[in-house]
Amino acid sequence: MPELSGGTAWLNSVPLDRAALKGKVVLIDFWTYTCINCLRALPYVKAWDAKYRDAGLVVIGVHTPEFDFEGEKANVEMAVRKYGIRYPVVVDRNRKIWNAFHNQFWPAHYFIDAKGQIRAEHFGEGEYEASENTIRALLAEAGVRPAAKSSLSAGEGEQAAPDIASMRSPETYVGYERADGFASRPDAVPDRTQGYALVGTPTLNRWGLSGIWRIGAESAALQSAPGKIVYRFHARDVHLVMGPGAAGKPVRFKVTLNGAPPNQITAPTSRPTAPVLSSNGDCTN
Repeated sequence: MPELSGGTAWLNSVPLDRAALKGKVVLIDFWTYTCINCLRALPYVKAWDAKYRDAGLVVIGVHTPEFDFEGEKANVEMAVRKYGIRYPVVVDRNRKIWNAFHNQFWPAHYFIDAKGQIRAEHFGEGEYEASENTIRALLAEAGVRPAAKSSLSAGEGEQAAPDIASMRSPETYVGYERADGFASRPDAVPDRTQGYALVGTPTLNRWGLSGIWRIGAESAALQSAPGKIVYRFHARDVHLVMGPGAAGKPVRFKVTLNGAPPNQITAPTSRPTAPVLSSNGDCTN
């Protein structure tokens, strides 16, 4: 197991290192708070911490940001409070711990035995029962016979398990570095205030902006009201990362699905749908 040095802050704990963890079974959870896959795995990680902490398991969340704003300590603290995380979390703003583990995924789970050796890894969602069996096996090796397994269950809301059968739309970004499927006119202009218009209804998995926006490397910021984001998707859920502009003021926005409020329409499963998000104030997403 690499050292856990290089973090910019520790939450819920004093800084931990290999010496402090000697004799403990350790689960390292690489996550970041805007990663929907990480959020859906959190209920299981929290359940393992609650069930096996007294038996010698130490869960450590390594919060490695995908975007610059995710590295802000205050933002991570807010997420830790929101999701009720009680185990230690280290803010890995500069990716030093990420690089020490040669990690490439969110979420990523590393299972470490009481001798400090990485014995198993799991990347992405799923296989939660197998992961718990690994924890129990490592605790047994350390001389602990834990009681019955935890009651594993998926979270609710944004943490609900995905509906894989209906998922035909991939992850995309609104920043120009990793955006895909942009359907507005003109084409995206990097780092410059520009007016955009929607031309017709986007085809499946394409999205567009209308209004005056500034598209940066990691985000698109509405410069003045009104503005819209339209995305044509085929899935049970759509998750959009949003936040207020530089002034930090709350932003009012409205979401429609096929032209109606989401709670007033049952979207057909046989064809894609197109949500529209419109705002009357600055927003970054």
